[in-house]
Amino acid sequence: MKQKIIEKQNLLPFILVTSLFLLWGLANNMTDTLLAAFRNIMDMSDTETSLIQFAFYGSYFCFALPAAIFIQKKSYKAGVLLGLALYAAGAILFLPAAKMESYLFYLVAIYIMAGGCSVLETTANPYILSMGSPETATRRLNIAQSFNPMGSIMGILTSKYFILSSISLYSVSGTYAVLGVVLLGIMVIMMFANMPEGKDDSDGNTLLATFKRLAKNKKYVWGVVAQFFYVGAQIGVWSFTIRIVMQELAMVEADASSLYLLSIICFCLSRFVYTYIMKWFSPASLLLFGGIASSLCTLVVILAAGTGWTLVVALIGISTFMSLMFPTIYGIALGGITTGSNPEDAKVGASGLIMAILGGALLTPLQGMISDATNIHTSYIVPLFCFVVVAGYALKVRK
Repeated sequence: MKQKIIEKQNLLPFILVTSLFLLWGLANNMTDTLLAAFRNIMDMSDTETSLIQFAFYGSYFCFALPAAIFIQKKSYKAGVLLGLALYAAGAILFLPAAKMESYLFYLVAIYIMAGGCSVLETTANPYILSMGSPETATRRLNIAQSFNPMGSIMGILTSKYFILSSISLYSVSGTYAVLGVVLLGIMVIMMFANMPEGKDDSDGNTLLATFKRLAKNKKYVWGVVAQFFYVGAQIGVWSFTIRIVMQELAMVEADASSLYLLSIICFCLSRFVYTYIMKWFSPASLLLFGGIASSLCTLVVILAAGTGWTLVVALIGISTFMSLMFPTIYGIALGGITTGSNPEDAKVGASGLIMAILGGALLTPLQGMISDATNIHTSYIVPLFCFVVVAGYALKVRK
């Protein structure tokens, strides 16, 4: 008998949890636009504004493993509720941050909000997998993940029309506070909805043994390293896209955000293209191609200062070619674990790959410092190095 992707009794829980994929995509890309907004509002340097990404992705790193342990002891539903509560609290804290006009307060609010996103991302993926037959689990997860890029597009549009169109502390804070109220509403619905608790049944006492096994798996270890540098590249490229477009094409923030949106749309569409052609090419081969193509486009951005649209097209090209990297590195690193003698190691292993998002926290400020010391074009040497590392990982896996 053919297994259903989603059973009737799990349809509402599936819809509710799938909405979370959209919500953390929304937060990620709204945060990317904040660098341009705060540079304008508070007259900050690129180094100072990049602390936004340090707070956001540093929080992802700090919360990922505790989230995995929390859902192991409680349940997936409890993890979702905790994540929504933190996400909403951080967003609403933008209001007192505006009243105090404190950049540090904003960073604290962003840290709390991102902690909620980290808990949601760590929880929602395995929760979706648990909502039905193991035979249809991957297809179920692919459906849910397709909503993440939609959230990214919504985040850019929200920033364009509600933040960047009339930049002020209250346009920033009011937008986030409204999002926080919406999140509280979703949390209440989930609290009272008839949802499966869904528990992680792995044995917490084996955590140390799991770490030891993962440390011996070179494909996994280097996969975490590659993911660290990929996320650093992605966040660095996107964080400074609006600024470099403004400079190259003499645009204001709101108009430059339209080209940033185009980058995200190309990113989303090319992911479907990559997925389709994986019928004929191995993931590692496509990852190598993406790494080389992204490196070449980044080199153009570094060397083609003042060329206007030539540079902007190369910038959009980076997003187009790098789109397969996160899920492909994720799949390659965990592939042998899920089918090996200790498949439960994949749950902790997945947390490690989410913790690799720390790359966005550490490498974006480095790019900001290089931008302040030289210029914004030269700062793209950071993502260039990162893409070379990703290509090296792909080459190593192919061999």
